[in-house]
Amino acid sequence: MKKPVIVFAGSVYPGQFGMLCDYLRDADIAETYFLTTPGHRKRNAHRGAHILGFKPDGPVVGPQSYYYSSKVERSARIGRGILTALLAFEKQKKIDVVVSHSLWGAPHFLYDEIDAAIVSYIEFPSYRAHGWDPNYPPDLSQRMGDRNTEMLHFHQALRSDLVICPSHHAKKMFPPALRSNIEVQLEGFRFEDDTPESTGSAPGPFTIGFAARDLSSAKGFETYVRLVDRLVDRGIEARFIALGDAEATTYGYEQQWVKRRHGGAVKSFRDHLLQVYPRAAEVIEFPGKLPYEDYARILRDIDLFLYPLRFGVANWGLVEILGRGGCVIAPDRGYASELIQDGVNGRLLPDDDTAWVDEIIALSRDPARRLRYGQAAKYLAQIQYSLPAVAPRYMRLFRQAMENRQAARAAG
Repeated sequence: MKKPVIVFAGSVYPGQFGMLCDYLRDADIAETYFLTTPGHRKRNAHRGAHILGFKPDGPVVGPQSYYYSSKVERSARIGRGILTALLAFEKQKKIDVVVSHSLWGAPHFLYDEIDAAIVSYIEFPSYRAHGWDPNYPPDLSQRMGDRNTEMLHFHQALRSDLVICPSHHAKKMFPPALRSNIEVQLEGFRFEDDTPESTGSAPGPFTIGFAARDLSSAKGFETYVRLVDRLVDRGIEARFIALGDAEATTYGYEQQWVKRRHGGAVKSFRDHLLQVYPRAAEVIEFPGKLPYEDYARILRDIDLFLYPLRFGVANWGLVEILGRGGCVIAPDRGYASELIQDGVNGRLLPDDDTAWVDEIIALSRDPARRLRYGQAAKYLAQIQYSLPAVAPRYMRLFRQAMENRQAARAAG
């Protein structure tokens, strides 16, 4: 069977699907290429000649010309550049599938312009659908901007030959009329073979950690701080550490709320919470944004991870924690409940602080149970979400998109 030619498009490499692109090529499963912006291509030229460049039609970082449609405008600049690059590519080689990130590789200029099947990866349609914390609501301008982004995603769901989203929780955020063209598949990961087996207890004091890209309301950072406050009140002896960037872009509007509330006197949502919970402020360590090697080393030192997600559709950090054998408590809803089987590879609990505190204390006294959860978490994550495991599933989806494209052509 002829290997399909697949072009991944995204302004950041490796970013979304970069590892999958490389794996499919290295494993001789497909002839793959990755279209990215000139800076990312230059920085990654050593990875291979399959890393190609496209030039956006204007700047894609910083404010756009009109706030309410800024993401749509940025996507248009990206999409126009991708179309130009793909048309040039097609003069040399037929493309079977183009896989685009919905915002950072937006495909809306591609429909009716190229012959390849178009697959759009959409993480979630909008913040409105994703959910925002009612304590930190968007203002009118933010709501209007979010609706424009939602329209862009609905259009892609309608016009693409196939849409991929990372979880069933995310798929349910789309209107029922659009779901028939949406398939669920989480991205693949490279899990380190030399990751030390957990013993259920790291050297030193019992450590309770939080780890996410951003210290946000959506990722549950506020819940973590509140739980630490409760644990300190209960007199538990532990080390508390929160990994994440306090100033990273979040999946919500809490940073803007902090600015409005404090008039610039408080720098971040984290700093606001530390004023609200002074007992937690005294004990939580914040290493800040770290090189990956340092981040991985600290993960191994954490005995128990709290992942109290408020809103989320695909937390890659959670998959990595599980894949490294971490013992995790997460909420019994949403995306986390698709990854964790309660009592098998972690715990799923209701949104009840008392239940969380009681279970944290119980697990702190039960290293054998923590070890059992961690070993199961590592095993299940690696057989379900490693690149060798997901690659055949992605290839089935890409072939499905090609068949959908052929059927649409036949139908006129």
